[in-house]
Amino acid sequence: MPAISKLTIAGYKSIRELREFELRDLNVLIGANGSGKSNFIGFFRMLAEMYGQRLQLHVAKQGGPDVLLHYGRRTTSHVSARLEFSGEIGDYFFLLESTLENRLIFAQEGVQLAGAQRLPFVDNGALESALPSLRENVESRGSEFLDLAEKLPPIDRIRVYHFHDTSDTAKVKQVCATNDNLRLKSDASNLAPFLRMLREQHEGHYQAIVDSIRLVAPFFDNFVYREDNPANVELEWLEQGDPDTPFKAHVLSDGTLRFICLATLLLQPVELMPPIILLDEPELGLHPFAINVLADLLKLAAEQTQLIVATQSVPLLSCLEPEDVIVVDRKDNASTFRRLSEAELGTWLDDYSLGELWEMNVLGGRPA
Repeated sequence: MPAISKLTIAGYKSIRELREFELRDLNVLIGANGSGKSNFIGFFRMLAEMYGQRLQLHVAKQGGPDVLLHYGRRTTSHVSARLEFSGEIGDYFFLLESTLENRLIFAQEGVQLAGAQRLPFVDNGALESALPSLRENVESRGSEFLDLAEKLPPIDRIRVYHFHDTSDTAKVKQVCATNDNLRLKSDASNLAPFLRMLREQHEGHYQAIVDSIRLVAPFFDNFVYREDNPANVELEWLEQGDPDTPFKAHVLSDGTLRFICLATLLLQPVELMPPIILLDEPELGLHPFAINVLADLLKLAAEQTQLIVATQSVPLLSCLEPEDVIVVDRKDNASTFRRLSEAELGTWLDDYSLGELWEMNVLGGRPA
């Protein structure tokens, strides 16, 4: 799958400058509150809004350019970025400038292909991204342009997932159309039809999800499957030893429901999985044992897709390798990003886990 090999961001919120930062298959961000982890994830949310032709709406809902630019327009004139991808996929770059109308407009946008071929495709002052139009134009030209289409950066397939809402009104607990099952949505609102589709078409993956849930929730038996294939479906499940009494999602604890969402995301078939997945604090509400299982699922999924995870969990950190971890600190009013290495930690790892070293402030990423 395509992956981001290097990332450059300048002028976005607390990220004053991040220059050609290398990303691996598994990237776990740790840091104090306010260090910039959420801003890093938020940058990719803005990318999704840009590709979806909703940049101006996003800017307005965020509070205008002064909220998105590093310390506002008096300090920062623009936000820019470059995403370099592995293989022959082209780099994607853009530069957004602020206007007197409280907008961010495209001053630059383009794709840099291998061999120095450059595809600038934006007029100065455009309100929305032209990348979707470029992709549609290339794909519509038929098989002779198939090679070029495959080299375009997959910005539309970068997904930020957020399973925090487990309230009574959460969409994951609501009735959903059975055919809403093409991709697991960012808030897992279509979890029930997606699981039904996996059970019918990808039985091995479905069983792996069920087995993982049973590890952290031994009372769980299986999801309810109604043979009549109704037009609508909701999340129902059975308890061990009671095959006749279905329970609905609101009976599940918040942590159990979030783990079900995570297991479904990370154990789905690779052909359905986004090439780049971002998760913000996936450990929220999970039991420490469930966090250990989550760590194994993250490592397994990272063999198939690129993961970027922000966490505050000491147990999760203790399950990782140093090279998987990015320490985020706040220095001189700006976020800094530093990847750990086993070499720099030396003999510390002989006696302590990464989580313990973080608590001891050996790694950084703690309140100053």
